[in-house]
Amino acid sequence: MKKWIISFAVILILCGIRFADPWFLDVVRLKALDQHQRNQTEQSLDNLVTIEINNETLNKKGQWPWNRETLSKEIIRLYEAGAGMVVLPILFAQPDRFGGDDSLADVLSQTPTIIGQIPTTQKDNSGVIRGVATVGEPWNGWVYQYPGAIGPIPLLAEKSHAVGMMIIAPEKDGVVRRMPLVVAVGDQLYPAMSTEILRMVAGDISYQMKTGVAGVEKLRIPKFKMIDTDAHGNIWLDFKWKTPVHALHEELPDLSGKIVIVSITASGLDSAVSTPVGVIYSHDLIGASVATMMTGRNITRPYWTNLAELGASFGLALLLMIVVLLLPWYFGATLMPAAAVGLFYGSSHLFTKHDYLVDWSYPVITVFFAWSIAAFLRFMEEHKKRMEIKKQFEHYLAPAMVKKLQRNPDLLKLGGETRELTLLFCDIRGFTPISEQFKTDPQGLTKLINRFLTPMTDIIMTNDGTIDKYMGDCIMAFWNAPLDVKEQRRLAIKSSHEMLKHLEGLNVELKKEESLPINIGIGLNTGDVVVGNMGSNQRFDYSCLGDAVNLAARLEGQSKEYGMKIILGEETAKEMESEFVVLELDKIAVKGKTEGVTIYTSLGTHKNLFNTMNYDMAQRQHGKFLFFYRKQAWQLASKWLDDLEFEFNGMMKDYYAMMRDRIEQLQKEDLPEDWDGVYRATTK
Repeated sequence: MKKWIISFAVILILCGIRFADPWFLDVVRLKALDQHQRNQTEQSLDNLVTIEINNETLNKKGQWPWNRETLSKEIIRLYEAGAGMVVLPILFAQPDRFGGDDSLADVLSQTPTIIGQIPTTQKDNSGVIRGVATVGEPWNGWVYQYPGAIGPIPLLAEKSHAVGMMIIAPEKDGVVRRMPLVVAVGDQLYPAMSTEILRMVAGDISYQMKTGVAGVEKLRIPKFKMIDTDAHGNIWLDFKWKTPVHALHEELPDLSGKIVIVSITASGLDSAVSTPVGVIYSHDLIGASVATMMTGRNITRPYWTNLAELGASFGLALLLMIVVLLLPWYFGATLMPAAAVGLFYGSSHLFTKHDYLVDWSYPVITVFFAWSIAAFLRFMEEHKKRMEIKKQFEHYLAPAMVKKLQRNPDLLKLGGETRELTLLFCDIRGFTPISEQFKTDPQGLTKLINRFLTPMTDIIMTNDGTIDKYMGDCIMAFWNAPLDVKEQRRLAIKSSHEMLKHLEGLNVELKKEESLPINIGIGLNTGDVVVGNMGSNQRFDYSCLGDAVNLAARLEGQSKEYGMKIILGEETAKEMESEFVVLELDKIAVKGKTEGVTIYTSLGTHKNLFNTMNYDMAQRQHGKFLFFYRKQAWQLASKWLDDLEFEFNGMMKDYYAMMRDRIEQLQKEDLPEDWDGVYRATTK
């Protein structure tokens, strides 16, 4: 639950940051939207062209500034080439020292030439005012406000048909993305250069501006479509629009009906500006803004974009959180880049097809952080689970099996499940005399038990067994949980023989130390049990419960009675004859049970016993003994016991001696003719 709460809280915090929209997010958003501008293919309008005054022009025509009579002649030359309008983004704030103002004034009065003026931080208001009709709410506080404006000298201002405000408004990062269409000085509005160009093209004497409660909404030149602006009267520049450029000193192209922007690009005379598509000259800004307005489709950032971006951030982050926390890791790893790519291309589609600026960056950031946090929390949870598994099973399972559980904890079904297990109980016989050796040295007894238990445990775990618990000198283990073990019966029997083999070496060491040898009995049984975490909320162990467990414990207890090292239950012995020498011992109802079970022993593998004994004949004789024994043919059964006493290299000697005593006891009892051959044990 904690991972869900933390992940959801992170999403809410990220969405809260977007809702607050601090300044640095605006910068990130603008940078992200720049990518759409850079991906566009350049286009140009047929009626826009730039004539530049470059370094070569000044080399041929002389230094700048030219006298205004010379400039007038160049303007006339442009009109003679067919220009429909000439735009001079130049401020003529001072009289011409060469006396050419009259000549320029005549040209301005006779042609639709547009000149420039600029806003200023000084309280100077020589700017040329253009009539404007405002509709809606007051524009004060929304339109960019300046203390003053510097316009052309009165002679040129009077003669000029249009004077446009030359202004650049960089964003917070110093990059120009928007151009104001109108600015304010005091209580007067002044049109930008691009606004004046459009007004002159339309032949109108004024323009209109609509303002709402959220600022400037639209600007309109009659005969043209409404121009959507931002709250401050800015238009987003579409930088795909480029104007063809020709030098003024060269032969002029056909300018029939074109709007000609005269641009001074000579070194040191014009400052290039930074834009999303690189550093460009001011004439490109004018051209882009004019082209944008003339086509009737301008880039906008609609009112619903903030809500859409916030919704996309929350929805996708929530979806990704659910996927990461619930589904396998590869679903989240696939969905994360898919969401990022989808957000980018969705934003790109809206920009390309609808001219909408919809941010993709912050939704991607939100989705990425939500994915990262959820993935980290899930990793930590699974890591914790792996550590818990390691802590719980490192002393009971082989390291390779613990690692397998850690890699895939789903293999472990905690809480209790029914599974078929093969169970092993191993106990030291005659432990009391052994412990008496250490009356004055309890630590010595502990060391001895550890010398016994440690290798026995290693053998079980090496054969994919699970140690359930130690009960003093007794070991309880099982196979096929928590991981599947396909050959559980074989591995359990194999472990039993390896334990006996190792015990032989330990007893050799104990003999040298003049200590009593250790003898063990092993009981094996296979059956369905409930296995899982057993215990209380304060302390629990991974263990198993069931009748098959009790029977395995009883079989180990009977190993001493039958004089055998290993006793197998019927299910454990099943189909093991191909690898192990398996002999049926008896049918017995262990203490506390009424129904009899067939028990077996294993003397070892065929491979190990083949060269040391001839057991084929002995196995057949052993089967005949059991047949006559269950038929109550006591004399024939005893005869076969005499023949079998020294077979199997003496490994069955104690068993046959016990069975001889049993026959003598049963002969004294009044058994029914249909006796089932089941011996009822009176001890555990």
